[in-house]
Amino acid sequence: MKVRLGDVFTLIRNGASIKQTDGATGIPITRIETISNREIDRNRFGYADIMDTTKYEDYILQDGDILMSHINSETHLGKAALYKKQNNEQIIHGMNLLILRTNKSFLFPQFATYYFETPVFLMQIKRITKKSVNQASFTVSALKEVEIPLPPLDEQRRIAAVLDKVSDLIIKRRAQLDKLDELVKARFVEMFGSPVSNTLGWNQTKLSKVTSKIGSGATPRGGKESYHSEGVSLIRSMNIHDGLFLYKDLAHITDEQARQLDNVAVEDQDVFINITGASVARSCIVPHEVLPARVNQHVAIIRCIQSQMNPIFASNMFINDEFKKQLLEIGESGGATRQAITKQQLQDLNIILPPLEHQIKFATFVNAINQSKLTIQQSLDKLEILKKALMQQYFG
Repeated sequence: MKVRLGDVFTLIRNGASIKQTDGATGIPITRIETISNREIDRNRFGYADIMDTTKYEDYILQDGDILMSHINSETHLGKAALYKKQNNEQIIHGMNLLILRTNKSFLFPQFATYYFETPVFLMQIKRITKKSVNQASFTVSALKEVEIPLPPLDEQRRIAAVLDKVSDLIIKRRAQLDKLDELVKARFVEMFGSPVSNTLGWNQTKLSKVTSKIGSGATPRGGKESYHSEGVSLIRSMNIHDGLFLYKDLAHITDEQARQLDNVAVEDQDVFINITGASVARSCIVPHEVLPARVNQHVAIIRCIQSQMNPIFASNMFINDEFKKQLLEIGESGGATRQAITKQQLQDLNIILPPLEHQIKFATFVNAINQSKLTIQQSLDKLEILKKALMQQYFG
């Protein structure tokens, strides 16, 4: 049995129009970023120095409310998160997120939130989406016409309980990976201090002095339409995350296309760094599995002279919080509309250069951590596959 959302939600509306400002305090206010990971992120509320909720009583979130993105880039439309109240907190529902409040006699909020993750639901959202130049959106009235399955309430609770168990395990695995990443960062600071202010007094040099190559590539003629399902890997900025290479959006090009980019042929142990756009300054080391490979114009190859600088040390220096801040400032210094770091700016970077044996000791530690991460990541991958299978079973 399927029903309209408008029939099982007692409230679907936008939030209060409140101008939020940096540095303000008071009662937290939701904003688009609050649900960017399909969870309520309490570190990403906005503030407007509101100390009294009297004026906004109708906009205070209630336990079990669902927040949904309805004005955003198209890929984020329909993204939803369930609000679970903590203690006596008060949170104001702000603009640009819809609130959906269920009739709990018919619809269990957690069941609905899981349904909102499914391709079936997101396809319905795609059909009601209106596109404009800078963003896409859908209306409340259109959303009310979207359908949701409605099994008996006890069955909804059972389904939600099963998915909760798998989701909780996924969250725990991700938290374990985050802790290991923080451990590596802490170890870097412990061994090398600040790579910017050089608190431990290491030798310093220009990056160009300890690298045999610094350079970026290009996008083959035809852009995305020229990519293939197999062939030579084309590394793009979306593949590069801090200390992590993501295979999900890996593109491939033909041997002929690759020959036109032979000047940026990737070698084992190369370090990648994003040099343009929102992901500027993210860095990781090439995984052996993606070779042979080339990079496009948004990614730079940094090839270390390994008798002087260890690649694992180099990549972790780039993603050190202080060093990354310096890179981001360089990226903004050109005054362009988007951040960018030039080849010359990379070559001119002042870096610390501890003794090679000290760098190798750190790299050995990182490799041991990466083995632990691999085990956890494999478990995480299996859990995510299981969740998808369950979602398919329950929602079709």
